[in-house]
Order: sequence, then structure tokens, then C-alpha cells
Amino acid sequence: MSGGRKELFKGLAFISPWIAGFLIFTAIPVGMSIYYSFCDVSLIYPKPVYVGFQNFAMLAHDPIFWITLRNTFYFALLTLPTGLILALGLALLLNSNVRGQQIYRAIIFLPSLVPTVAAAVLWLWLYSRKLGLINTVLARLGITGPGWLTDVHWAMPALAIVSLWACGNTVIIYLAGLQDVPRELYEAAHIDGAGPWRRLWNVTLPTLSPVIFFNLVLGIIGIFQIFGAPFIMTGGEPEHATDFYTMYLYRQAFTYLNLGMASAMAWIQLIIILVLTGLAFATSSRWVHYQGK
Repeated sequence: MSGGRKELFKGLAFISPWIAGFLIFTAIPVGMSIYYSFCDVSLIYPKPVYVGFQNFAMLAHDPIFWITLRNTFYFALLTLPTGLILALGLALLLNSNVRGQQIYRAIIFLPSLVPTVAAAVLWLWLYSRKLGLINTVLARLGITGPGWLTDVHWAMPALAIVSLWACGNTVIIYLAGLQDVPRELYEAAHIDGAGPWRRLWNVTLPTLSPVIFFNLVLGIIGIFQIFGAPFIMTGGEPEHATDFYTMYLYRQAFTYLNLGMASAMAWIQLIIILVLTGLAFATSSRWVHYQGK
């Protein structure tokens, strides 16, 4: 055996655990899900039955499917732009030279470290209609608080607030980007007579646009996979007002034991995410500016 082949086999031997893990836990399940999306598959039956596009056709006529899809898009419209703007504003404040800067940064970042279950239980107490802290404070001010998680009109905004509360990761990414903004650009803008808002619009935002784009893509992917907090806090109620796409996918797989339908939903979800991220990349050339270009 030549030296080159021997080195090749040594390299393959070293990465073989990763290859085996990738095949067993990623490649094979992905391939099976593609096949199952065209089959009638149930955990109580031994063999999948090929049915073509029947799963997709059934989803097209399923009202709950469209409700969960609409809810997910509505949640994305509520939280994605608001979260990007809120995180950017907090990052700008935390980037200023003030006393106790490190303490403020830690306070903003801490909520993102709280486990999903713990955060959901905390907010369940805060949103409690009779005993919750929020309605208690509102009552002291003479305001009758709503049933945050039991009112059709308030449940989705309440979940959006929970999502925005844990924006610390996004803030940290913005802070890292702000450290890379050349100070010379600020000095030049100041010499030209630009005020704080003009410097923000003409210097900070263009230089930070790649970071904004990065957070936008991560936000699209994350929001369309939301599951933990609404599953624990509302379970999709009231009247499916907080029933998200991934929650319905979960029920199809593990409540109704319909793996074929769940696989079809998973691939529809992937297509939606790819289309939205593709649109983001297609429009990025108009507003994302890279240094040196």
C-alpha cells in the first residue's frame, strides 16, 4: 500500500466516528423522511404504504394546517423586525461609555441563558390573570389586566414579549459588530458636521449591515421552528390562537402517530425557510455593505 493511500485510510479512520454519526443521525433520517412524506406511515403499522402526494393534498385541505401556518407568519411579523430593532437599540446603548457597563451587559444577556422550561414557567406566573405580577401592578394603577394567555387577542402578543425578552444573544452579536466599526469613519462624519442620528444612519447602520443580515437569517430560521415556550405556556390555546406550525407537526408525529403527514409538514417547513432566506439573500445586495467593496 502506497504512502498516500495509507494516509487516506488513517484520516478516514480518525473521522469515521463523525461519518458514522452523520449517516445514522442525519443522512439516513433525512432520506427516510423524504420517502415517508409520500407514504402512509404510522407507528402502529409495520410497513409504510406509498400514497404519492396524498399527504400534501390532505394538508392543503386541513384547516388546522393553515391556521398554524398563519399563526407562525403572524408571530414572525410581530417578533422578527421588532426583535432586530430592539436588540440593535440595546446594543447601541450598551456600547456607550457609561458607568456599570459590564453589569448592564450581563443583565441583558442573562435571560438568554435561562432554560426554555424555566422561562416559560416564570412567564406563566407573570401572566397569571389573578395572581400574576403584571396584572397586580396594573390593578394598583387602576387598570384591569386582561387574561394574557387566555384571551384570543392577547395570547400571541404575550408570547411575542416572551420571545423579545430573551434577545441577549442577538445583542451580543450586535455589540461585537459595533466594535468593528472604524473610528475614523465617525471622526470624518463628525468633522463634516454630521449629528448623532446622521452618524447612525450613514456610518453605523451601513457598516453593521452584514451583522443585521446575519441576525435576520438566524431569526427567520429560529422563528419558524418555535416550539418550546408556546407548547408549555398555552398548548396552542385559546381556540388555536397560539397553535404554531411545529406544534401541529409534533402532534401529527407523536399524538396522532402519523409519521407520513409529519414528514410532509417537515419538508414544507424546510421549503418555506429556504424561500424566505433566499429572498433575504436576493435582496441583500441592495442594503448589505461589506467593507472594502
